[in-house]
Amino acid sequence: MKYNLVCGFETHIELSTKEKLFCPCKVKFGSEPNSNCCPICIGAPGTLPALNREAVIYAIKMGLALNCKINLFSKMERKCYFYPDLAKAYQISQNDLPLCGPGFVELDSGKKIRIHHIHIEEDAGKIKNESDGIYVDYNRSGVPLIEIVSEPDISSIEEAQEYIEKLQLTARYVRVSDARMQEGSIRCDVNISVKPENSDKLGTRIEIKNMNSISFIAKALKYEYERQVDVLESGGQLIQETRRFNEQKNCTEGMREKEDASDYGYFPEPNLPSICLEQEKVDEIKKNLPEMYYSRKKRYISLGVPEKTASLLVKYVNVSDFFDSAIKNCKSPERVANLIIGQIFSFLGSETEKEEFKISVSPQDLNYLVNLIADNKLNMASAKNLLSSALEGKGNLKDLIDKFISESPKFDLKAICSDCTEACPEAVQDYLNGKEKALQAIIGKVMAKTRGSANAAEAKNIIISIINEKKDVEKN
Repeated sequence: MKYNLVCGFETHIELSTKEKLFCPCKVKFGSEPNSNCCPICIGAPGTLPALNREAVIYAIKMGLALNCKINLFSKMERKCYFYPDLAKAYQISQNDLPLCGPGFVELDSGKKIRIHHIHIEEDAGKIKNESDGIYVDYNRSGVPLIEIVSEPDISSIEEAQEYIEKLQLTARYVRVSDARMQEGSIRCDVNISVKPENSDKLGTRIEIKNMNSISFIAKALKYEYERQVDVLESGGQLIQETRRFNEQKNCTEGMREKEDASDYGYFPEPNLPSICLEQEKVDEIKKNLPEMYYSRKKRYISLGVPEKTASLLVKYVNVSDFFDSAIKNCKSPERVANLIIGQIFSFLGSETEKEEFKISVSPQDLNYLVNLIADNKLNMASAKNLLSSALEGKGNLKDLIDKFISESPKFDLKAICSDCTEACPEAVQDYLNGKEKALQAIIGKVMAKTRGSANAAEAKNIIISIINEKKDVEKN
C-alpha cells in the first residue's frame, strides 16, 4: 500500500525586541548565563508581569505579512506544566483567543499552506547538561515568541523546507526577528502522520520536538515517514507521542506521550488585561510594512536580472536593501547583481556574513563603478581588481577608482586598434570568413599595448568598425 506524508508545523520565532515580554530585562543572545534576568522572569513570588507593547506590534506585523486576520480582541492565558526551565511552573501564552487568526503561506508552486493562527507567548529558559551536573540558564526565559501554527497541508519534504524558508524570509523582511535557526531564533515542532493514498482520514500524529535546522527537519521527516510506514505495514499501531531527532544517528527517538491542549489546564492570566486593538492602528501597521521578498524578486526580474540571481538577492534582506540602493540611476542593474552574487559573495563566504552583509563598499560607490564600466571608462578586469581592493580594506572604492583613472596612461584607443588590426591580417581574414573568435588575437595585442587599461568591449567594437570600413573601401 502506498502512503502519503501529512505534515504541519508549530514554529516558534523569537522576536527581536529590546526587552523581554513581561519585564525590562534585555534580550541578548550569547550573554553570560543568568546575566539577563530578574525576579519577574525567574518567577519569584509576588512579582507582576507587564506586557511589552513592542512585542504585540511585531506579532501583528508578522501576522499581516502572512495574510492573517488580526483579532482586535485577544487575551493572555496560563499554560500549566512543570519543567525545570520554566521557573513559574506555568507559561504565559494564548489559546482560545490568539492575536492572529487564519492566514497562509504561498509556495512557489502556487499551493497555499494554511496558517491556523499565530499567538504570543514567553520563552522558557535553557537547560544545560554539564559533566558535573545539570544547570538552567534563565536568560532566555521571558523572551517574546510568536508561535505560528499551520494546518496539516504539507505533503512532501520539499514543501516543508520551502515553508520554513518562507517563514524565515518573512520574519527578516518585516524586521521582527533575525530568524537564525543556528541561534535558536526559529525552532520548529514538526507534526507528521501518514495516511493511505486517496484516503481522507488522517493518521496518528507524531510530534518531533525542537528542530532548529532545515536540513535536520528534512532528515527527520524522511526517517519518521519510513518508520511510520514500516510500523503500519508490519501490522503495528502508532501511538500519539512526542519524539526527538538524534543528529548523530539521523533518527527520531521517543520522549513521551503527546499531550493534548486539555492537559495544560489553560485559564485566563489574572495579572494581565486583555489585548484590545483599534482597526486604525492595525491599518497603519499594514500600510507601513516593507516590500516583501516575492515582490522584490518580480521587480528585479523585470529589470533584466535572471531569475536565479534574483532569488539569491532576495534570500538575504540586507543584500536586497543594498542592491536597491545600488541600482538607483544605474545603467546596468544586472551587472550590479552579478558583482554582488559573484565577487562580493565569494569574499564573504559564510551564510551569517551574507545575512549581515557588512562590507566596506557603499551601494553608491558600487553604482559609480558599474556606470563607469557601462560608459567604457573602465574595463571589467580593472573594475574587479578595484572592488577586491576595497573589500579587503585597502581604501574607499570611489577613491581607488578615481586614482586608478587619473594615473592610467593616456592613449588613443582608435589609433592603437588600427595599428593592431594592420599587424594581424590573418586574424582579419579569418573574421571576414565568419570566425568571430579570430578578433581575440587583435584585442589581445590592444590590451598588451595599453597594459590592460583599455576596455575590451570598446576595443572590439572599434576593431570591427575598422575592418568594415576597410572592406567598404576595397569594394569601391
